[in-house]
Amino acid sequence: MSTERAAKQPLHTVEVDQSGKIEQTNTDTVLAFANGISYSIRIPARIKRSAFAYLRGHHPEVQERKMLPLRMFAAGLYLLFRSHLACLGVIRIDVEYVGREADIKALLLRLIWRDLPSFDANRIVFHHVGKGSSAHAVAAEVAKSRRIADEIISLDTLLRAL
Repeated sequence: MSTERAAKQPLHTVEVDQSGKIEQTNTDTVLAFANGISYSIRIPARIKRSAFAYLRGHHPEVQERKMLPLRMFAAGLYLLFRSHLACLGVIRIDVEYVGREADIKALLLRLIWRDLPSFDANRIVFHHVGKGSSAHAVAAEVAKSRRIADEIISLDTLLRAL
């Protein structure tokens, strides 16, 4: 495929869902996007526990501790998208932390802009992703081990994103 044709390929509008809340350290977290294309990551429970312990040790102030789940969620989203940003158009993220969407978006954009400074912030939106969503289906299948995650996140990878 020529570079000119590749540049004209339409961007995918995808939905994003989570299975296993990021702050629930007794279960793995799966993040997935889908809609024409799909990708999923698994963050094992032991990795989340280690990352939270590391962050609590480095951010003892109470206000910052309240942000830790949001920072971890944004880092997970970044790790989910990082190698697909060029082909993703609108990214519709399920509302997981009601009222904190602006905080999550700001944290996520800070990570994305390190790699892709021209990324348009308007491409990220939050809305409720229902159980009928293909992103929900992918996340649930990976969480139930009916499908293999495309990537298992290591502690080193997660900490670098944080």
